[in-house]
Order: sequence, then structure tokens, then C-alpha cells
Amino acid sequence: MFRNGDVVRVGIADMNVVKAPQTIRTSGLGSCVGLVLYDSYAQIAGLLHVMLPSSSLGKTDRINVAKFADTGVKALIERLETEGARTRMLKAKLAGGAQMFQFGSSDTARIGPRNVEAVKEQLRNYRIPIIAEDTGGTKGRTIEFDPTTSLLNVRTVNEGTKDI
Repeated sequence: MFRNGDVVRVGIADMNVVKAPQTIRTSGLGSCVGLVLYDSYAQIAGLLHVMLPSSSLGKTDRINVAKFADTGVKALIERLETEGARTRMLKAKLAGGAQMFQFGSSDTARIGPRNVEAVKEQLRNYRIPIIAEDTGGTKGRTIEFDPTTSLLNVRTVNEGTKDI
């Protein structure tokens, strides 16, 4: 993992923004997707920990926008703009979306792949290019992003680490 400065942690169904030299990290990415949006020139980055593809899956009227791909991507972009990022300069890196359970073939069992598809759809809508990704598989991940280098460190259970 990186050690440039303070590490800001993002929980499940959460998001946050950092500026260099801080780094930003989330763990517990099984079927969840960790989406990093960053402006490399401003050295600012945001991390969104998406649990579900659509806010239509919410069970209450009041939703946590960071929990869903459709509401979370928009909220993260707005937060980055508030902190000084330029939307036209944003790039994306993502990880997670594993198929954690191998039973059944229903859409409910495919939550990891559905999360990845939903995040990518939102990025297409905002015309944000995906620079790198480490998605799918069957194992959990922890990720940490360094806005100074624009590297995403991905630690996969029983598979080691890599930078993308």
C-alpha cells in the first residue's frame, strides 16, 4: 500500500474525496464495486463504495446515495467539483464486482457483475473514460488510490497485490 500521507478510509455504501498527499482506501469489496474518479492535474480523487446497481432496489423512501451506482456516481462527481476537480478532466479506475456466491442463476445471484455494469453505464453517461479496472472473479479486494501518482493498488484475497 502507499504511504504518502494520511489514509482516508471509505466504508461500505460510503464515499469521500482526498487531495494529495492523502490517499484513499476501502476494503470489503466482494460483490461491491470501488470506483475511483480522479483529476490527475488537480491531484484530487474521490472513492465510491457501491453496494447495489440501482436505487430502485432501496427499501425505504430515504436512500443513502453512496449505496447505489445510479445515485452514487452523480453524487461523487458533484462532490469532486465542489472540491476543485474539473469534470472534463475526470478519469476512472474501478475494482470489485466479484461473483461471491456460486449458487443459482438468477439476477440476484449476479449482483457483482450487475454492479460493474451499472457503474460502467453511469461512466458512459458522463463520458468519463475508464483507465483501468480489476473486476469480476470470485475473491474480495481492498483498494487504495494515490492521487499523486494516479495508481490504484489492488490487494486481492490469496492473490497478492498489483498497481493499475
